[in-house]
Amino acid sequence: MNTHTVTLHRVLRAPPERIYRAFLDPAAMVKWLPPHGFTALVHEMDARVGGRYRMSFTHFASGHSHAFGGIYRELQPGLRIVYTAAFDDPNLPGEMQTAVSLRAVSCGTEMVVVQEGIPGVIPPESCHLGWQESLAMLTLLVEAEIPG
Repeated sequence: MNTHTVTLHRVLRAPPERIYRAFLDPAAMVKWLPPHGFTALVHEMDARVGGRYRMSFTHFASGHSHAFGGIYRELQPGLRIVYTAAFDDPNLPGEMQTAVSLRAVSCGTEMVVVQEGIPGVIPPESCHLGWQESLAMLTLLVEAEIPG
């Protein structure tokens, strides 16, 4: 089966723990993860190694949804998250794996995201673009310094 891999790198003005939490908090996920033009719904999230998650994205204009889910393989607070994902749609076969690595740096956190096993029918440039849109929203969420 033909698959793709995308790698993204960012430096964010936020502590690693805040970014880590944004990947595991359902309310945060629906705010930043869907690419532009989509909404998200988290159906299930058991954020522990071996725990499952399930969510869906809905295209706002058409109302068409696609669901996906997977298992958390590795969770190192403030350092690393590895999880799998598989689409419900049989036209998007296989299992993807996403690894998020976080490292504290002088001005915040260096983040590297590697997503492997992207189904061949999804152009890698489209996946990369979607991730860029999502990470822009993540940046707005985690860099905000609002007095509590």
